[in-house]
Amino acid sequence: MARQTILSIATRGAGFYEFTDRAQGFVSDAGAGDGLLTLFVRHTSCSILIQENADPDVRRDLDAFFRRLAPPADDPDMDYLVHRLEGPDDMPAHIKAALLPVSLSIPVRARRLALGQWQGVYLWEHRDAPNRREVALHLSW
Repeated sequence: MARQTILSIATRGAGFYEFTDRAQGFVSDAGAGDGLLTLFVRHTSCSILIQENADPDVRRDLDAFFRRLAPPADDPDMDYLVHRLEGPDDMPAHIKAALLPVSLSIPVRARRLALGQWQGVYLWEHRDAPNRREVALHLSW
């Protein structure tokens, strides 16, 4: 059997947005025991990932690393970029999304996400402006 839904996640700009509780709620409501939850973000300038949810410094350091790896298009190091129509944060957002996951699979055991103690599920918004993002969830059992 399978069940699907689309989660809408409002962002306030670049950063991490945890939605572990919403994914867990979907799994709990499904009534399945064991299975597999697949998540897929329906955009090309953000990512989804499983990351530590205890120390916010981890997310800050990840953000700092990827900002150095792919700075805004108006940075002199990025003068080779051609795609600039949507602003200086757009092409770097696409680069980050190409390097980071846009889909995840999480085992489900006894109607619970089988995440580790310090793990959370995040949408990582790579654009500076607020956005409404969609994540497709598919639970099979």
